[in-house]
Amino acid sequence: MFDNPSLLLDTAATPEGQFNWKSPSNLAIVKYWGKYGVQYPRNPSISFTLENAFTQTILAYELKTDQGEGISLDFTFHGEENEAFKTKMVKFLGSITNIFPFLNQLHLTIKSGNSFPHSAGIASSASSMSALALSLCSLEDELFQTLQDDVLFDKKASYVARLGSGSACRSIYGGMAAWGKTEVISGSSNDYAVSFSEELHDIYKNFHDDILIASKSEKSVSSRAGHALMEGNDYATPRYQQANARMKKLVEVLKNGDVETFGTIAENEALTLHALMMTSDPSYILMRPNSLKMIELIRNYRAETKHPIYFSLDAGPNLHVLYPESVIHEVRPFIEEQLVPLCEEDLWISDWVGEGPEQLEEVGEGQ
Repeated sequence: MFDNPSLLLDTAATPEGQFNWKSPSNLAIVKYWGKYGVQYPRNPSISFTLENAFTQTILAYELKTDQGEGISLDFTFHGEENEAFKTKMVKFLGSITNIFPFLNQLHLTIKSGNSFPHSAGIASSASSMSALALSLCSLEDELFQTLQDDVLFDKKASYVARLGSGSACRSIYGGMAAWGKTEVISGSSNDYAVSFSEELHDIYKNFHDDILIASKSEKSVSSRAGHALMEGNDYATPRYQQANARMKKLVEVLKNGDVETFGTIAENEALTLHALMMTSDPSYILMRPNSLKMIELIRNYRAETKHPIYFSLDAGPNLHVLYPESVIHEVRPFIEEQLVPLCEEDLWISDWVGEGPEQLEEVGEGQ
């Protein structure tokens, strides 16, 4: 869709510069789990874009001194070299030279860091790959002035982010974003995400999502491996049918503000995701004992107080506590007194629905 072999530099020039993007993670309410082809989803998904769980990426570039083929990259994560991450990054950048052929002509320096534990199930690939995709699109526009139109810029960034991590395509947009072709969202596509913010009821625009870190350890099974295991899962086909049905119902409640139905769908989707992991072959469990304790406490608290407080989970053990701004003064003490002590080292992130990625004017030292 975005292949462009003409995007090559005149090597007589000596371009250099840098970009600094901060891009958030996101929390899918209807989950994407299972893919085909080159990062295409088996079912549509829709997510809140977060505010405080983000990746900051600094991309610096200069002309290669050696014009040999291949990606030339220096990479650091939180100020330290990380060979595993660098290897993945080189492989990804090499896979998109049909989109950005000039990458073979440049030496890149990438400095990246998260505001939260990586690989622990807070969609770190979504924030990191969206930050990288935005940086690459900024680089293209700087060199060739081809992405001056903001709509086109975002569409291409979402497309490129998807190639790195499916859920990353949704992080390009603030508020709420949907990915995957569905009849209930106009303009939806398997190739990139689209914004859903304009149709969103006001109650969701400042919804809270407090992230409780039950474990900050790296997951035993990566999301990439988990998606692959869906190919042999006996429940895959009915799951995709279920996701489409839930998507249709959720879109209605996102428009009309029915928070109770929203919460029911959010919780059922989270539990379905982990049930699919448990029924994979081989099976695996990413929830920890304290994840279940938190779920039980939330359900008991909701039953006793009637406050609209719900939970979700990504592909990891850490709980997302969802509630509207109107009950923060009642709900926050419960979270701090009963749920935070169940977190590893009392670690949690106070988060909410955010405005999306931000290009930072000043280029600092990164995270």
